[in-house]
This record gives sequence, C-alpha cells and structure tokens, in this order.
Amino acid sequence: MEEQRRKSGRWGYIWPMWMTLLLHLLAIILFTTGFLLTRTELPYYSHCTDLSNSPCFPPSPNNNGSCWTKPSINRLVIIVLDALRFDFVAPSTFFAESKPWMDKLHVLNNMSSSRPSSARIFKAIADPPTTSLQRLKGLTTGGLPTFVDVGNSFGAPAIVEDNFINQLFQNGKKVVMMGDDTWTQLFPHHFERSYPYPSFNVKDLDTVDNGCIDHLFPSLYEDDWDVLIAHFLGVDHAGHIFGVDSTPMIEKLEQYNNHLERVIEVLENQSGPGGLHENTLLVVMGDHGQTLNGDHGGGSAEEVETAIFAMSFQEPLSSVPPDFDSCTCQTDLDGKNVCISSMQQLDFAVTMSALLGIPFPYGSIGRINPELYALGAGSWKFDASQKLPEVDIWMKNYANALCINTWQVKRYIDAYSASSAVGFSHDDLSRIASVYAQAEDHWLHSTKKLLLDRHNDSDVLVPELKRQIDAYFKFLTTVAELARSKWTEFDLKMMGTGIGIMLISLIFQLYAILRPTKQHDVNLSSSSGNSSIITSSIFTIFLLAIHSFSLLSNSYILEEGKVVNFLLSTSGIVALRQSVIKEKLLIESIGFLLLSTLCRFAIEVGLSKQAATSAFMKDYSSWIANIASDLLVWDYASKVIPMLVLILLAFWLYKATRCGFFDWPRKYVILGTILSYMLIIVHWITDSDGFGVALTAESIGRNYIPRIVYAIALGQLFLLSFGQLFKRNCLDCKTNLVAKTTAMLSAWSPTVILLSGKQGPMIAFASIVGGYCIMRLDNIEESNKNRPGRSFSIMQWSLFATCLFFCSGHWCAFDGLRYGAAFIGFEEFSLVRQAILLAIDTFGFSIILPVFGLPFLVVTKYQNNLGKHLLFTQLSQMYTTYGLITAVISTFTILCVTIHRRHLMVWGLFAPKFVFDVFQLILTDILICLASIYYFDQGDDDLELKSSDC
Repeated sequence: MEEQRRKSGRWGYIWPMWMTLLLHLLAIILFTTGFLLTRTELPYYSHCTDLSNSPCFPPSPNNNGSCWTKPSINRLVIIVLDALRFDFVAPSTFFAESKPWMDKLHVLNNMSSSRPSSARIFKAIADPPTTSLQRLKGLTTGGLPTFVDVGNSFGAPAIVEDNFINQLFQNGKKVVMMGDDTWTQLFPHHFERSYPYPSFNVKDLDTVDNGCIDHLFPSLYEDDWDVLIAHFLGVDHAGHIFGVDSTPMIEKLEQYNNHLERVIEVLENQSGPGGLHENTLLVVMGDHGQTLNGDHGGGSAEEVETAIFAMSFQEPLSSVPPDFDSCTCQTDLDGKNVCISSMQQLDFAVTMSALLGIPFPYGSIGRINPELYALGAGSWKFDASQKLPEVDIWMKNYANALCINTWQVKRYIDAYSASSAVGFSHDDLSRIASVYAQAEDHWLHSTKKLLLDRHNDSDVLVPELKRQIDAYFKFLTTVAELARSKWTEFDLKMMGTGIGIMLISLIFQLYAILRPTKQHDVNLSSSSGNSSIITSSIFTIFLLAIHSFSLLSNSYILEEGKVVNFLLSTSGIVALRQSVIKEKLLIESIGFLLLSTLCRFAIEVGLSKQAATSAFMKDYSSWIANIASDLLVWDYASKVIPMLVLILLAFWLYKATRCGFFDWPRKYVILGTILSYMLIIVHWITDSDGFGVALTAESIGRNYIPRIVYAIALGQLFLLSFGQLFKRNCLDCKTNLVAKTTAMLSAWSPTVILLSGKQGPMIAFASIVGGYCIMRLDNIEESNKNRPGRSFSIMQWSLFATCLFFCSGHWCAFDGLRYGAAFIGFEEFSLVRQAILLAIDTFGFSIILPVFGLPFLVVTKYQNNLGKHLLFTQLSQMYTTYGLITAVISTFTILCVTIHRRHLMVWGLFAPKFVFDVFQLILTDILICLASIYYFDQGDDDLELKSSDC
C-alpha cells in the first residue's frame, strides 16, 4: 500500500476531492434540469382569423384597424420607471406614516384628482421573482415567468412565445423604444427604431435616463409610431446604491415629476380634434417595486407592489359600474379626492391588446381590467339608434371583450395540457372545463341572444351582462390561481436521479475520510483518545443534523443566520466546558463566545436590510439614530476605524515577513498585500467627502486604484503558482504549509476586503480572531495529537464561515446580492468580470478565505518529525470532511425544494436558497480541488517519514 502511495504521489491524496466535484456537478445538473424547468412555451401565435372559431362577436367591419376587439385608442405611450414603489406614486395620506420619498410625483396625483374619469392610479401587483427581465416578460406575454428566468437576468434571450410586442409587429403597428437595453434583447427585431442603453451599471444614475429624455420628447412630435416605450432606470440604480430614503432617490423622483409634467403637457397640447394625440393613452408604470434598501427579486410586499398611472386625452365614461370598480378614495395633502384601484400585472398585456384592437398573446392568462379598459371608451362612436346609456353600451362591449378573453385563455389551457406531459392535473382540468362550460352556456343561451335583440332595454340587459361578466371573472380567476400554484413542470425522475447521485457522493466522501485510517494504520488504540474522538464525532453529527434539518422549514431558512450562530455558540459553550475541566485556554474559550455574540449582533443588523420590521431595528434603531445625530464622532469613527483595522492587519503581515520562512516569492506576495491595503485606504479617502480634501483625482481614486489592487492580486496568484511549479522548498513540512497558507490568504484578502466595503476590515479581523480561537481550542485534548480526524473543529470552522456570510449583510436571495460591488473600479458593464467580482464579494469571507485557511487546523497539532505523508493524509481528510459538511447541508436543501416544490413560497424562498446552496457547494468543491493542487507538494519524497526536507 505504501508502495502504491509513493507511486501515485500527490494524486493519491487529492483524487477523492476531484471525484467528489464530478459527482456533485453531475447530481446538480440532473436535479436542476428536473427542478428548474420552465413551463412549456408553446410555438403558437394568435391571428386575426382565429376569432371565427370563438362564440363571441367579431368587431364590426367599419372599425378601421379592428381585429379581435373594437379599438379604443390609436396610440400608446408607455413610460416605465424601473423599481417604482407604490408609495412613490400614491399620496402619503394612504399610508399610516409619511416618508420623505412620498408625494414627489405629485403631477400624477394632480391628474388623478382633477380628471378622475380620464386618469387613474392603480396599485399593480407583480408576480415574483421581481427581476426586470421576468417582469418585462410577464408584462408582454401575459404569463407567469418561472424562477429559472433569473439566470438570464444579465443576458436576456429573445422571447420566442407570443407576446404583446410581437402582436403589434405582426399587425402593422410601429413601435419605438428607448432606455433599458433589456427590451432589445427580448425583442431584437420588433422595433421601428430603438435607442438602447446598457442597464447594469448600477452606479450610473443618469446615462439611461438622459438618453430617454433626448429621444422621448422629439418622438412625441413625430407620427411614425403607434406605440412608444421609454424605460428609465435612475430610481432602480439610486435604490441599489443609496437606498430609498436618500437624497439621490428624492432628486430622481423630483426629476421624473418634471419630465412627466412636460410629457403630459406635450400630449395635451396635441390632443384636440385631428391632433396627433387625439386618441392617445399615456401609461406610466413600474416593472416591480423595491425594498427600503433598494433591493428586489423576492416576493415581499415592497417588491411586488408597484404602480400604474393611466391617462386618456379623450373624455371617457363618466363612471365605471360600481360592480367593476375596485377603487379606494381618500383626500391628498391638498384636500383633493384621489382614487386608487388595484390590478394584477398579469392583466396588462391583454388589456393593452384589447384597447388597441389586436389579437391577445396566445399564452396570456390575464384578464381585461375593466377600469383601465374604460379609459379608452371615450373614443367610441356610440350608436344613436340604441336607446341605452353610454355605460350600458360600454358594458356590452366589455362583455364581448371578456368573451374573447375567456375563449383565448381556454384555448391556451387546452393546447398547453395537450402538449405538456405534466401540466395541470386531471382534477384541475375538470374544474377549469366546468367553470368555462357554465360561462359559455350562459353566453350562448342567454346573453348572446339578448345582445342580438336591439329592442332590449337596460332593465333586461344589464343584469344579464353583469351575471355574464361575473361568470367570466370566475373562470379567469380560477385559471390564474391554478397557474400560480402549479405552473412549473417538475421532472421527478430527473430530480430523483440527481438526489440519488448526491447520496452516493456523500457515501463516497465518508469512505474517503475513513480510508486513510485503515490504509495507513494510524494509531487509535488509546482508550481515552478513542473516547474523545467518538464524543467529538457524535456532537459534530448532532450540530450538522440540527443545521440540516432546519433547512426543511421555511421559517428556519429565513432565520438561518440565527440558527447557525446558535449552533456556533453551542459549540463554544462545549469548548468552554472542556477548558474549565482541563484548566487551560480559558481566555480563548471566553473570547470565542464573545465573538459569537458579536456575530449575532452583526447578523441582526444584516437582517435589518431585509425588513424594516427586524426585531433589532424595531427595538434599538431609535437610540442608535439619536447617538449618531448627537455625536459627530460616530460619523468619523465609521470612516476611520476600518482604516485603522486595515493598518493593523498590514502591521501583522509586516511582522510575519520578518520570519525566516517567508522567502521569495512569498515575501513579495505579502509586501504586495500591504501595498494593496494602503491603496484601499487611499481609495476610501478619495471616495469620501468626510475628510474635507481629496488626495488624488476622484476618477483615479474611484476607478484606477481598485484596478491596481485587482492587478496586484492577479500578480500575487501568478507568483504563488510560479513558485509552486518551479521553486524547490527546503523548509520542513509544517513551516512550509504555514507559509503557503499565509501567502495565499494574503493574496486574496485585499480584493475581498475592497469589495466588502468598509465593513471588510472588521470582518477580516473577526475571521482571524475566530480562526485563531478554533485552532487553539482544538488543542485542549492532549491525547493522540496526530489523530487523523478532528471533525468538531472542522464543524466549528464551517459554522463560523456561514456566520461570516450573514454577518457581512448577505442572505440567500437575489436581493441579498450587493450589485454595486461588481462595479467597484469599473463604470462599464462586462458580464464575466462583474460576475466574478460579485461572486468574490458574496462568498469571499464565507468560502474563499475559509477554504484556503483550513490547513491551519492541521499544523496546530502536527509534529515536525513525523514527515510529510502523515501531514498530507490529515490535510486530505480535513478537506474531505469540510466538503462533506457542505454537501450534507446542500443535500437537505435539495430535499427541501423537492418536498416543497408545490409550496406557494417555492420561487420566492426555496428556489433562491437552492441556487445559493448549490453554487456554494460547487464553489467549495472547486476551491478545495485548487487548494489540493497548491498545498500538496509534487513528488513522492515521503520514503523517510522523519526527513525534514520537503
């Protein structure tokens, strides 16, 4: 066996890690293929001639441009204000407490109050996930994009299924677009003219908006378009960088208010008889909302509640029948009455199609909104021969439009069920068919006959129309509810295969951990040593089991940071007990418990970003705010303390270079890190206005210094790789491993700290202190110092790394990503570069540094005279154990999403957690494999185990 070990060299230690990576990749690919399937996108499109197959009335031949419904408007102006919260538009009187960002878009309130019959504000409810790509896809298709579309948020593929923009294009309507370039990615060949601008530089608040303004107002005077789309991004970017309660956000809203005033003025001036905008509808809307911290992507009320303002320049109906009016009215700050209705974003595509008279998108499951549809009724030429009020005539047209709407949805459901192997269940289809049959039967045998008889008066017709509309509402609501709960198809065989391979990988990892003990005859004969190992292993399994099983609950997923911190503190209490019994390392035990308490504090602060109702913020935000406002020292301390901590870290590294084992190239790597720390301090000073003077030009401090730091980091990694390949090391095994580990951590740390912002030095300091305590506490047991497995300390290391993820303000949701970090040092967007920087910011302290720092746990107990073979055996076991802990947690996450795949929170909570955990698993595996190449020396020079020459 030893002969085989000598022949295999380094590969003999690391091959289980690479095999584990392959097994995990295969398992996750198979499971993801089965779990994140989108609904079947049918290759069918609606056509004008399709209506002949419906039981509904076609539009009269003399309606120019008519197709499925009677056209209500000729032109449509859509202004999208990205991340438009509902309380940006609604008057502050609609809320319990007035906030600084409210009442800034007062032009919309003024129009709603002064022209209630022709202007209306809607609370629009979006379906999560609330990323811009998915919302634009949902708005234009009238369907429910599934979670997998989030993966395309940084590179949107063209929409292939039928949609509102495609129907405009196919029916000869000319569309002009300006603003967010996501539109041209989704619809690459559908615009008469387009003026796209890059949308992912969140630090840029003005470029996209200024481009919109440059093209919007000239276009309003041109007659070469039927639909105009302007997508502004300033509010979204201001939220991501500064938050909702910030001066840049308020300035953006005030700027938008001025622009909207001008737009309304231009449209109104040309809305007279024969004017360019005589029959134009203006729609100002958001694609989604945002949290107070400026994030979006999830399903919280702040994220899904946005606004739609619609205004007609014709004089529409005096009122909508109260049966179909969902408005809530209240006076604004000026004492004027403002009414706000509500609608689903799902209804946008079909309502706009009905207003323009074009076919509805084939896959739309939305409902024509009555209040929005009524805004276009003023353009209809009512038949004077009919002795019916305008409202009743409108109701006839609306009932027929709903008839078409219902027939189209039923047609889609039938085609979807025939094309999809899973789709809706038999019971669901039976329920849908039953509700539709009732509505159609009422239409054919009652309503349609009454509509054909022109002599019926309102007393006879209106009650039947209301019953018919209610029947259509019931059908469309039923379909939407079932689609929301059961839209995604799951390939259970593929998912089961993925889970099976994951379980096999866990068994393989466990075998890889136990194999060296039997192969190399490691001495475990000491009864006290055996007892210690068994007790440690049992408690490790206990901690891992609690963490894993907690992931099966949605409540514990939301509170995972607190759960992990509780388990970390529990392990600290156990270590403290051992310290008291052994009467040693008491300071380290108390320090570790104190650090876990501080982590709990930091995690609670991080959770406050997710919800303003966080317990910590609710109880303590007031006195913190008072201290900050009364004492300017807190403001300066927040700027100065991170720099002082960074100087302390640089000093520690400088002291380390005085040690003899840091020779070339590692010494130069550490000196490069010290230089990077100083550059980061200069970057922070130039990027802050709190010091009164800038040391360098602003552009140099903000852009070029971070680039220099990145370049130094790449150079350091190259030097370490070069030294690994070509430099012969004559240090003993233990010293060599310490030098390698220190150099690698120092090479990564500047980039991680820079991307983490000014919290970075404190988290780095905490990680050093925590790691030191774990290493020291691992030495409490004196017996059998070179035992191959120390699972308890590895479990602590893993728990502490997870705590650092939450301490740094992250959480397992897409709105927990700090997109601004991806643009530190860069103004322009590049997908690969920004993705790498975002990944380093998100997982730098929780995965990258812990994985490369893990060898410190080995060297604390290793004796130099035992040779390299035992050292590498222990290191291999330690990395495999660490990977096993991560894999077990990820496996339980996979089981969780499998169990809860039909849960209402699957896309808002379980699927994001799944994506984060499997990404962490693969990243951990990759880094373990890279670390194995770096830390395990090439060659088989362990023939003499007592040799100190490595």
